[in-house]
Amino acid sequence: MSAASPSALIAEVLRQPDDLLKVAAYRKKLLKEKSTLDTKLSEGVKTQLDATRDALLKLQTSKAAVATIREEMSAIEKLMDKEDSGKAFEKITRVSMVHRNFSQTSAMVQNLRSMSEKVYHISSLLDSDKNHPLGPCGPCPNLLPIHFQLQQLESFRNETMHQAKKSDPQERETLSQWFEKLDKVGKDFEAWLWEIGSRVVECVRKGHGGEYEVGFGSSNHVQAVAMRLVRKVATTDTASKFKSMQANARVIKNYRHKFLDCLKATVAQSFENHFLDNQHDFLAFLEGLSWVYQDIIRIKDDVERLFPADYDIGKFFVKTYHQCLNDSLRKVVNSAPEAKVLLELHAWIKEYRVSMKELEIPAAWLQPPLLDGKSQDLIEDYVKIIVTKLEEWTVNLMKEETGTFTWRTREPEQGDDGQFGMEGVVDFFQLVNQQCDLALDSNQGAVLARVVTESARVMRSVQDEWLKLLEEEMKGHMEKKAEEVLPGLVEYVIALANDQLKSADYVETLLAKLEPLVSDKYKQTISARLNGAIDGYLDVAKRCTSALVEFVFHDLRGVTKSFITSAWYTDQLMNQVIETMKDYMGDYQSYLNPSIFEILIEDLLDAFIICYLNALRRAASNSLRIPLAIQTIKSDISSAFNFFSEFKQPQDLEQNFAVLDMVVNMLDASPQMVFMDYWNFAKEHGPQLAFVENLMKARDDLDRDTVKEMMETLRRKVKEEQIGDPEQPTIMVKVQATSGGLFSNLTNLAGSYASNFTTPSFSTSGLKPT
Repeated sequence: MSAASPSALIAEVLRQPDDLLKVAAYRKKLLKEKSTLDTKLSEGVKTQLDATRDALLKLQTSKAAVATIREEMSAIEKLMDKEDSGKAFEKITRVSMVHRNFSQTSAMVQNLRSMSEKVYHISSLLDSDKNHPLGPCGPCPNLLPIHFQLQQLESFRNETMHQAKKSDPQERETLSQWFEKLDKVGKDFEAWLWEIGSRVVECVRKGHGGEYEVGFGSSNHVQAVAMRLVRKVATTDTASKFKSMQANARVIKNYRHKFLDCLKATVAQSFENHFLDNQHDFLAFLEGLSWVYQDIIRIKDDVERLFPADYDIGKFFVKTYHQCLNDSLRKVVNSAPEAKVLLELHAWIKEYRVSMKELEIPAAWLQPPLLDGKSQDLIEDYVKIIVTKLEEWTVNLMKEETGTFTWRTREPEQGDDGQFGMEGVVDFFQLVNQQCDLALDSNQGAVLARVVTESARVMRSVQDEWLKLLEEEMKGHMEKKAEEVLPGLVEYVIALANDQLKSADYVETLLAKLEPLVSDKYKQTISARLNGAIDGYLDVAKRCTSALVEFVFHDLRGVTKSFITSAWYTDQLMNQVIETMKDYMGDYQSYLNPSIFEILIEDLLDAFIICYLNALRRAASNSLRIPLAIQTIKSDISSAFNFFSEFKQPQDLEQNFAVLDMVVNMLDASPQMVFMDYWNFAKEHGPQLAFVENLMKARDDLDRDTVKEMMETLRRKVKEEQIGDPEQPTIMVKVQATSGGLFSNLTNLAGSYASNFTTPSFSTSGLKPT
């Protein structure tokens, strides 16, 4: 990238007019930075000059040494030119070799004699350190002396065994026996060293870190590596020149690699122990991981300075801790933990990234990321667990609830208010609220929206199951003989209706709780899903009210079929209808939620009017004995009005019974005046010509020609006045224009009056979730 121009840099600094006031501060800051930079450059130049001067002096010294060696070699060469001198030199060389061998033999014998005492001394020092009360975490003042003395003895052993390579096997076996105690002490020291090394962080924490200032891998170790390379690539003559080095070179012990492997194993064991201690409580496992941060801080502050720079021990420890932590977290995930554990784990990983950044740990040391950087998948797993748990629990609950509803071996439960209900509603919404509370703990609106969406889906599936079961039970109740039907269906339909209303209130309370807690981005989704669930519960409640109405008219089916027949004039059929409805309403009012009962009264009233209008529509020709039929109809209407006025205000009832009054007026009108009464009827309910024609044919005071003439007049007037169907359907849409039963209309009756089933009308005190 090309450097920015001065004008661009100035523009970057001076963005606002107020920035001109900061020019003095900027100038002071830049001068300070320039002074610092000049100082660093001066120090750097001085360092380079000193290094160059030292190098020149060393080069000059080296030249002088080379010149001296050249002169000495020339002198030796001149001596070799003389034959006598050469023979003398060979004698001197042999004598020198004999002397050296004698000296080495004497030294070897002396070392062998004193080795036992030295080994015993080293063993005593080692036991002294090992017997400290704090064990490996205690002070080890003898660690360095032991290491030094062992190194000396091992060098002697290596040199001795090297020189004995060409000796007899028996002699080598004898030497090996001499060094057995030394080998044992060496192994004991290594074992003690690795035991201490495995607790390096713990030891430093207790203030015993000085002993670790040991550079594993001495010059002998380097020599041994070099000799292996020489043996591998050099000729025999070349290798023979390194005999003395071969003698002194010890066996490669790989202290550095062994030590690092020991540290890795210790860290891994720490995580494994922590996992095993908390394998039945993963929340405690996550909460207890604070020691990871404490150890890393201790390593940065106290451990790094104890190791050579080339160890890069800080990087080693961080990467090791990170890898072991990753392995432990994978174990947690693979153990199928609870949903709240996944949520806590997701939050912990986020906190881990922030904490490591605050500790200034390079991102390159934390590779691969925890759980391969797929920590967001924990949220997906979390949602799946919640949904699975909710579905499993709901399946079990519905299996029990539907079984109770189907077999009806006992009466439904009664609440403190005396209303029927079933047990599962409260438990179901407690579970839903628990899952939503867990989702709130994630502090992620997306998670809450997902959980709410899935919860609403489960609610709709429950609603569909209830509707299906209700239809099956109602079909059996209507089609089977009374002795073939299990008793108690009415009571359980009442209980189901009450539960649906209670559920709608629970959902409404949940919505009021969640909406203020989320952003607008997710508020719309949550509101739509929960409002959809509320509508679903109200739909089931509507179907229950229509079913309760069906029960009434199923018992009245024999009576209603006798309307507008000869028995209608003599048997006071309406009294039977009123008494039956009164009995049912008494039970319904005792056990049904008041809000639902109000809607039930509306449905029953509409069903009664539809039933009566259908009876008039189906009346046979000349079956209405005028004026006796009109008197009977008015009497029926009066009785029904008085009955329904017990549950609804009379002024409100007049609107419902107005259609019957209009029909009576048309029946009572003369052929010349029918149109006036028909006009009032048609303006509100539409033409309904087929219905009116059936009414006119049923009158016994009109002959066929008169009816035909009347209907032609009405059709002509409808066409002239352009009378059409009303914008809003009226009750006449439920009056069947063809033959059929009442019940096919009742199942959809509640849906025609859906405006009555808004949530506020169902929200009653005492039903709010606790």
